[in-house]
Amino acid sequence: MTTVVLMGPPGAGKGTQAAVVAARLGIPHISTGDIFRANVSQGTPLGVEAKRYMDAGEYVPDSVTNAMVRDRLAEPDAAPGFLLDGYPRTVAQVEELAGILAEQGRSLEKVVELTVDVDEVVGRLTKRAAEQGRSDDTEEVIRRRLEVYFEQTAPLIDAYEGQGLLVKVDGMGSVEDVTARVLGALGV
Repeated sequence: MTTVVLMGPPGAGKGTQAAVVAARLGIPHISTGDIFRANVSQGTPLGVEAKRYMDAGEYVPDSVTNAMVRDRLAEPDAAPGFLLDGYPRTVAQVEELAGILAEQGRSLEKVVELTVDVDEVVGRLTKRAAEQGRSDDTEEVIRRRLEVYFEQTAPLIDAYEGQGLLVKVDGMGSVEDVTARVLGALGV
């Protein structure tokens, strides 16, 4: 069984790596964004509740997010393992995830943090914003998003490091090189 959380700042290639690594391991890539969209489009009670907050431009409360993750991890395809992307985002969610997994008789094996060169990521994201015509993604906005990410995730990194679960992987280089490093960190 492989139970992994993948973390990394915006522009680190986390989504790309999550999809490639999960496919190689034969486990689902579980993204909170995908969970939200699935619940909303299917009109589940949790989706209806989440949509109320999303439509108002508000943060979906942890209670709703946690319930969605709990439901998703209980699905049959996640039985052999999973790769979580975008969850947990708070120390409370770290504890909630541990509780969900304990109820299922399993535990988290590894937390992989993709580390990046901030200046290179800013360049990558500003280039992508220009290509996609996203004028709101200025260098200043991107740097602020990165600051917020590092501020918010530092306590999670510390928590997982304290539990001996964290492994840092250099997220710079080609997709193939980073994938090889991630798989190596997972012992694959």
